[in-house]
Parts: sequence; C-alpha cells; structure tokens
Amino acid sequence: MTDTKERISGIVGENEVVLFMKGTPLFPQCGFSSRAVHILDHCGVTYESVDVLQDMEIRQGIKAFSDWPTIPQLYVKGEFVGGSDIMTEMFEAGELQQMFTDKGVKTAD
Repeated sequence: MTDTKERISGIVGENEVVLFMKGTPLFPQCGFSSRAVHILDHCGVTYESVDVLQDMEIRQGIKAFSDWPTIPQLYVKGEFVGGSDIMTEMFEAGELQQMFTDKGVKTAD
C-alpha cells in the first residue's frame, strides 16, 4: 500500500486539480463521475483525471488516502475537497468557483 500511497501522493502533488473517477471525462462510467466532470468543465478548469477502474490498487488506495469511501474524489492544490455531492453543493453555492480563484487555479473566462 505504501507504493500506492506514494503514487497517489505524486499524482495529487503534481497537478493543480485532480479528479479520481470511474471512467474518463469523455466516457464517465457512473453518474456521480459524470456530474463531477460536468461541474469541472462548467467551471472551465484544466484538470487531470485518473480512471480508478483501470487500476485496482489506486481504486482502493485512494479511499484510504483520503479516508473517504466513495469515488469520484476531487483534489485541488493537494487538498482533498470531496466527492460528487460536496462538489455539487459547493458549485451551486458558488464556493467551488471561489475556491479555484482563492487557490490561484486558472479558469476559462
């Protein structure tokens, strides 16, 4: 698990915005991942996606890494934000967009 934790830590640390999801942004494999992709695309941020269905170690390891039991999981500037429901609530309240601004993440205008 240590190797997996290091891999996840590297992915999270090397990218401003990372979405661990089921599937890919073009072909999400669950409704929650699809919603997360839609929100990030609407915000206009560039993000890295990791398809947990392609790597069972990452799929299990990300849950332990964040101490969060579900996927998708969003990380911004190395910080765990939450899953689809939290992303939706933050987006609807304008908090997700503000967080991107506060953390210096570029968005499409």
